[in-house]
Amino acid sequence: MPDSELEKLAMASHRRPTNIARNAVRHPAETLDFFGLRPDMTVLEILPALGWYTEILAPYLAERGCLYVAHFSPDGILPYMSQVLESFEKRMRREPETFGKVTVRHINPPGEVSVAPPGSVDLALTFRNVHNWIMADQERDYFAAFYQALKPGGALGIVEHRAKPSADLDSMHKTGYVTEDYVKEIAAAAGFIYEAASEINANAADTADHPDGVWSLPPFLRSGDVEPYKSIGESDRMTLMFRKPEAT
Repeated sequence: MPDSELEKLAMASHRRPTNIARNAVRHPAETLDFFGLRPDMTVLEILPALGWYTEILAPYLAERGCLYVAHFSPDGILPYMSQVLESFEKRMRREPETFGKVTVRHINPPGEVSVAPPGSVDLALTFRNVHNWIMADQERDYFAAFYQALKPGGALGIVEHRAKPSADLDSMHKTGYVTEDYVKEIAAAAGFIYEAASEINANAADTADHPDGVWSLPPFLRSGDVEPYKSIGESDRMTLMFRKPEAT
């Protein structure tokens, strides 16, 4: 069973109501429990956008742990990157009781990749981001940065939109869906060992073949008549855990 404190924080009043409404499809307490989160860990959250998971991680780790957030760089190549970073940082300043102990770093390969002191992190986490790195042809740079930040024996937890096993790299560039095998390939190339998978975030109703890729489904709904996509629900997602080998 997930830590009761995680379950409590997932429903807490400091969270945005629209974020709480998605708990049923994102399963935050169960997902973080699967990744082995403990309140005394040093954790790295990679590209948190507006802080959906940070709302839970920051207060959970505030007393005994440490949370680094690797966010977009102010020098990010796309205009929305600096805008999302600014919105995140404004909220941190506005709500110090929740976010006051979070340390923000920037990630913008290949120039900015020092996301935490090397070898300091117990657990690195990223949620629905791998497809963006693939689209930018930077996935290997990102995984190398996580590997550098993690302690020997530290874990990497990934949630990502799951493509059908037959999907090719061109499809992954366009649809937002990624095969499990490709995530494992990237992780292995960085030095990680695959450890475990969970179906916590699976959705068997998602066929992963929509006209606008993953963005056809909630919460995006970009493909016209929204009712068929609402009935499917959010994407089918893999939930994978990897580990940096122990020092030899």
